[in-house]
Amino acid sequence: MKVVSWSHSALKDYEGCPKRYQEIKVLKNYPFTETEATRYGNQVHEAIELYIRDNTPVPDAYAQFVPVVDELLKKPGRKLAEQQMALTKELKPCDWKAKDVWVRGIADLLIIDDDNMTVWVVDWKTGSDRYPDRDQLKLMSIMVFAHYPHIRKVNSALLFIVKGSMTKHSMTFDQAESHWWDYRERAARIEQAHETGVWNAKPSPLCPWCPATTCVHHPKH
Repeated sequence: MKVVSWSHSALKDYEGCPKRYQEIKVLKNYPFTETEATRYGNQVHEAIELYIRDNTPVPDAYAQFVPVVDELLKKPGRKLAEQQMALTKELKPCDWKAKDVWVRGIADLLIIDDDNMTVWVVDWKTGSDRYPDRDQLKLMSIMVFAHYPHIRKVNSALLFIVKGSMTKHSMTFDQAESHWWDYRERAARIEQAHETGVWNAKPSPLCPWCPATTCVHHPKH
């Protein structure tokens, strides 16, 4: 069977509602529609990426974020912006578009301190900091261990640059394996849905905002 690839956002989408996942990710009945919030987030990410990678001046509209970025860039180590990481099911690094890719993730900022065998992973957030998702930090951490096997500790953070807050997480190399077992079990549910064709809806108060308007649980149905 073809390998079913996933990412942090895809896994969250499936667990939120398998039916919505099928309609959007599998059947592609509802193409992504950019909102003002997502457009702003993408622009901020691009501006910071160019600043870190090419030293391109940040547009005035986002200049307030530069001091925060500069403070992080003072940390020792190699700095990589928007670093793509992809793994096979055997947890071997592979090309982003490889046929056997199993999981993908992008680190907004990766600081690799080879001397101290430590990595910082930072994800820029331009939205609310009310419900920080540490699960994303766990996945990025174990992916770093798979890509950089000499690393023994990963410090990670969701940096809510608009709100001026940060959610941190830390993980050591010997903790990675147990987390991989958890993700294997969760990803296996998506694989099973592909095999069986069973995508049960999970009604919630968020149904009115779901793009899958043909679902029986959507108010517009």
